[in-house]
Amino acid sequence: MIQRQDILSMEYLKKTEFTGSHQGMRYRLEGVFSGDEKKLKATVWPEPFNFITTPLEEKESEEFSFDEDGVTDAVAWMNNRLFEEKDRWEKAGSSWDSYR
Repeated sequence: MIQRQDILSMEYLKKTEFTGSHQGMRYRLEGVFSGDEKKLKATVWPEPFNFITTPLEEKESEEFSFDEDGVTDAVAWMNNRLFEEKDRWEKAGSSWDSYR
């Protein structure tokens, strides 16, 4: 389970994206603009590849408020994805040959 303390501070997120992984699921948090409002975008995808080399159709994203509550909500959403798609993440390591 991903914990809030696994994610770096809001000050860090204001400057750049944060990436991590847990049990076959990789994740990325980044600030994005939606109109004039800054949002926190959380993206998850299966291992083994990084954000750039993973095909778009393999990624799932959701946006949250760009504040501490948004980080907490993003962590909850990522944990939900982790449990809802458990088989997907468990099989992720066997995907080395499926991406070209």
